[in-house]
Amino acid sequence: MRKKIVLLMIILVMATITISCNKADGIQVDSGKQEQVSQAETGGTPVEVEEIPEPEVLDPKEIIDLSLEPNEAGKIMVLMYHNIGEEEKEWVRTPENFKKDLLTLYEKGYRPISLRDYVSGNITTEEGYTPIVLTFDDGNRNNFEYLEDGTINKDSAVGILLDFNKEYPDFGLAATFFINDTVAFGQGGREAEKFNFLIENGMDIGNHSRTHANFTKISKEDLQEEIGAQAQFLEQFIHDESYKVDTIALPYGTRPKDDSLTSFLRQGTYNGIEYNNVAILNVGWNPAHSPYDTRFDFESIPRIRASEMKVDNVGMYNYIEYFDNNPGERFISDGFPEIITVPEDKAELISTDLEKEIYIYEK
Repeated sequence: MRKKIVLLMIILVMATITISCNKADGIQVDSGKQEQVSQAETGGTPVEVEEIPEPEVLDPKEIIDLSLEPNEAGKIMVLMYHNIGEEEKEWVRTPENFKKDLLTLYEKGYRPISLRDYVSGNITTEEGYTPIVLTFDDGNRNNFEYLEDGTINKDSAVGILLDFNKEYPDFGLAATFFINDTVAFGQGGREAEKFNFLIENGMDIGNHSRTHANFTKISKEDLQEEIGAQAQFLEQFIHDESYKVDTIALPYGTRPKDDSLTSFLRQGTYNGIEYNNVAILNVGWNPAHSPYDTRFDFESIPRIRASEMKVDNVGMYNYIEYFDNNPGERFISDGFPEIITVPEDKAELISTDLEKEIYIYEK
């Protein structure tokens, strides 16, 4: 019992010493959580410091700039390129014309996003600007070429995109290259080097079938081989094992006449390995729906030819002019990927099944 009493007295003494030391330093916390600064530091006069209030968390909708007339129910251009070459042809853009295309898009307020971000509805485009998707078919050497000195040909599609991005950093590098055949970009043995360079720089590899086959009268087995074998071939060169070649541009824009085979464009199996495509692209002729639109269909995404020859008034420049004259039809980002902002007259177009907040405003 005496030991307990002695121990209790020791604890009380230590507590008294601690309190005395704190008082000597002039530090005291009252019920209002205010602090008193040391008298020694203030010349003997206690100074009370008010508690700093926590910053107010604003509702993003309160800072969306409605003067920019955001319209995330608007249309988006998915542009289709093939070759970059010295002579302008129906399926060829010269380096000068491709540069002109990029500059025109930039000055008109268009900014590239990845195909995956488009189909998933992850629109990160800056407020007031319009997303576009750049695509290149066939994987020709003029899309991506290494010269003998190891540098990238500045007149190839990739070289031009890289240089343009250096001059205009807010015009990103997002683009998808759809590859058919087994010699990607025309330089056998450099597939891994090229594929991984593209992916590391924000670009993507897509499927364009094994042999660029016409899918119109194809069998179920051949269709799955065309898609599945090519996906497996392309993926073997990619270092990131989680990366999937899961987008396809239909060769010639063809689909099976047998409707029972259509589902194999999206999903199938080859050599015991499944493929699951998240975007299926047509040859096109018109802008695509917003990914938030009830009419959006990832299994049938239209594209627009990025050309000025034989486009039958439905080429890229025709639609740029159309959107200039009809700005209410153009997708305008609100700058907040988690919110879908639309004017009241477009609200009925938006799907109600989306896991995003919908903000409807009056113009």
